[in-house]
Amino acid sequence: MRRVSDGLLTLLCVSMASAVAAPPCDRPVYLTIDTGHMGVAELVADTLARHQVRATFFLANEPTQAADGRPSGSTLDDHWAAYWKRLAGQGHDFGSHTWDHAVWRGDRGGAGFVMQPTAGPQRGQRQTMSAAAYCEQLARPARRFAEMTGQPMRGLFRAPGGHTSAALLKAASACGWQHVGWSDAGFLGDELPSDRYPNNALLRQALDRIRPGDVLMMHLGIWSRREPWAPAVLEPLIVGLKARGMCFVTLRDHPVFGRVGAAPR
Repeated sequence: MRRVSDGLLTLLCVSMASAVAAPPCDRPVYLTIDTGHMGVAELVADTLARHQVRATFFLANEPTQAADGRPSGSTLDDHWAAYWKRLAGQGHDFGSHTWDHAVWRGDRGGAGFVMQPTAGPQRGQRQTMSAAAYCEQLARPARRFAEMTGQPMRGLFRAPGGHTSAALLKAASACGWQHVGWSDAGFLGDELPSDRYPNNALLRQALDRIRPGDVLMMHLGIWSRREPWAPAVLEPLIVGLKARGMCFVTLRDHPVFGRVGAAPR
């Protein structure tokens, strides 16, 4: 056996260290994924793993879809705990989507906010929610995530539907949460009706419009969409953007959201 020279060994070590320490590419995109009916959740996870893509997930306790397509269970129940733990172990990033997927409908001044949950015992009902109650809606997914994975969630949240107000964002910030929206081009359209927005049209639009630095948004299944968007569009989208020199990184690498620490619990 030939002995590697000290000089060559040093060069190899330096090269390996440089590769490990190499910064992410200079054309990043930030894929974010909100919970949904979870009917495509395993397929999405497989697609991300196959292409070595890390994403940022926003978690709410939403109704999930059984094999026959009917509602059964919820996204943060014990059935899905192993799924979230596996994704956490793979290096994905996580934030809150409110516990009951509570959609902001208006401000109530000092009384709080008009909210309409799409999950939970008051699903579909408009209610007045205090700032403290809204902060609890944000914190509850973080506590459940820590129970399931043993890891902390970061203090990022996405308001369901992206609906917010200055007052709502101020209240969330006061209890330790920073909101994450999405770029105009990053709206991937998976919640739009299939008959008017078929998968091939949404894919073409995304590939044409997305630019480095964009925050992309999709879901783990949308009840109303008849032609499932994921993973049919997700895989060619990843391949197409990578072919244009873009890389997928989590919001930990974002110049603003990367500075956000662990979520309050």
